Amino acid sequence: MESMLTADNIWFRYSEDSPWALQGVSLEVKKGEFLAVLGSNGCGKSTLAKHFNAILLPEKGDITVDGINTKDEDRLLDIRQRVGMVFQNPDNQIVATVVEEDVAFALENMGVPTDEIRVRIDEAMEKAGVYKYRHKAPHNLSGGQKQRVAIAGIIAMRPDCIVLDEPTAMLDPVGRENVIKTIKSLNKEYGITVVLITHYMNEAAQADRIVVMSKGKIEKIGTPKEIFSQVEWVKSLALDVPQTSELAWELSKQGYDLSTQAISIDECAAQIYKLLED
Repeated sequence: MESMLTADNIWFRYSEDSPWALQGVSLEVKKGEFLAVLGSNGCGKSTLAKHFNAILLPEKGDITVDGINTKDEDRLLDIRQRVGMVFQNPDNQIVATVVEEDVAFALENMGVPTDEIRVRIDEAMEKAGVYKYRHKAPHNLSGGQKQRVAIAGIIAMRPDCIVLDEPTAMLDPVGRENVIKTIKSLNKEYGITVVLITHYMNEAAQADRIVVMSKGKIEKIGTPKEIFSQVEWVKSLALDVPQTSELAWELSKQGYDLSTQAISIDECAAQIYKLLED
């Protein structure tokens, strides 16, 4: 499978006097992959995210987007069209007073023909689940709905990859669930590469792979089962694990034969049911 994003031994600091925010980070994200990035506050995960569409440039090392080096200033538009960014606060990305106008905003700036804009924004609003709100004012929507409007604006640009920097951090549980459903749909149904920065373990558990960061470095990369089965190690980094892993871990400490690789509720329930049968 081809690479969508590649970080090759990148180092970054915000000033010469500040500590390194990223220290020798190397990572490859494949096209069509759903990758989650975890880490406690200050670990460098948001800094890494901003490197993926050239908001930040590494001081040492290279980032390539679909083979394009982000240091190539002449290719900046190509990079931004390939990788869309969604941030934590949707209010910071919404600029218009009507939903469909907001979704169209970037396309108008890109000079996309009017007929093409209409097709793209309708398609994007459908994919993001906000078509029924198209004539509404964004400020009247819930947090989760606003975030999906922001995602629709990115989808309309038809990127190959979407990087989401804690997109559900300001949302209630219902809003979080709806946004994650949208993200998974974009990945599974439309093949868009997704990089999700999150501190919600249940969100990370739905990814193909997880990257765990600490103090500007990558500590470990693995599948959700590989990462979350190491409960004590994850907790040593001031992180949580999914509630199912936590439950299995606590029961196993009491002498019950449960695997912490049971990530989903169904898997955990099946294990407990088997115990009761035995």
